[in-house]
Amino acid sequence: MHGRTVGKRNRFWIIGVAASTSLVLAACGSTKDSAPSAGGGGDGSGKVGVILPLLTSPFWQSYNDYVPKMAKSEDVDAMKTVNSNSDPSQQITDINNVLNQGVKGLVVAPLDSAAIEAGLDQAERKGVPVVAVDVAPDKGKVAMVVRANNVSYGEKACQYLGEQIPSGKVVQIMGDLASVNGRDRSEAFRTCVKENFPKLKVLEIPAKWESDTAASKLDTLLNANPDIKGIYMQAGGVYLAPTLQTLKSKGMLKKAGQAGHITIVSNDGIPQEYDAIRRGEIDATVSQPADLYAKYGMYYVKAAMQGKTFEPGPTDHDSTIVKLPSGNLEDQLPAPLVTKENVDDPKLWGNTVG
Repeated sequence: MHGRTVGKRNRFWIIGVAASTSLVLAACGSTKDSAPSAGGGGDGSGKVGVILPLLTSPFWQSYNDYVPKMAKSEDVDAMKTVNSNSDPSQQITDINNVLNQGVKGLVVAPLDSAAIEAGLDQAERKGVPVVAVDVAPDKGKVAMVVRANNVSYGEKACQYLGEQIPSGKVVQIMGDLASVNGRDRSEAFRTCVKENFPKLKVLEIPAKWESDTAASKLDTLLNANPDIKGIYMQAGGVYLAPTLQTLKSKGMLKKAGQAGHITIVSNDGIPQEYDAIRRGEIDATVSQPADLYAKYGMYYVKAAMQGKTFEPGPTDHDSTIVKLPSGNLEDQLPAPLVTKENVDDPKLWGNTVG
């Protein structure tokens, strides 16, 4: 889920797939039409509220910019976005405030996988369908979760570091473990290293998507472990700048190819990460689809307002719909690994924003 630039959270984020606005529902996973739900049935008209987790991360700034564009392309009447400013309690208040304005649909990027249930329950009582973006709720009903496979994020980071580093210490700067994203990335990375690269020793920094926490804990860790060989940052939007600054202050920021270079893999796919890859300061990132989060958030909320439902299966936009333990469905959008070999690919959303 990606955060705060200084002491705030990030949730962090591909390929700018130009999917047609006339997507055929039957092609989107093993889809089916159902009887209209309480929140829809009809032409899908009506106001849609959009709740953001925060706006201090470049990732969420980009998502926010995409929302009105994608709403227009999907013919959704989206209201002005509401920023919950990294506060899960405020997010529930924001949801209630938007519901009280008579919206017919809601697109929410949850800050906390458990806390969001209160807001989802309020929406269900009012018969308003909800689409969750980026973070899947632990409980509560949503029409669809629009998200990338966060287990894959951790695994891709593990594989890249493992292939570059024969042995030694690697650090994962983790996200908020109250978020399923933080849990998925952390456990996947940890498990992958243990199973595939036993000569690597994983050191962990719980940083809660907070940049100042990441910086201070990394500083302390480096004092005790000046011999680290690799770093996995679970959110470039909040961890990139403090990580590079901390390494630089210790004389440990060496470019790729230089002696003493620390191999760094990130998550998000923001322009700042791409520039760091080009400079040789970091080596790779997993591009999280800010553009497609906005596009399919709008697509699925309109479908829900029309009373349509989906089933697990492959989609026509290079993703797969899966059923979660909660019973909700999740459209797992593609998230490619970006290295110096493909960092200039014009299809990557991070190369299409300023």
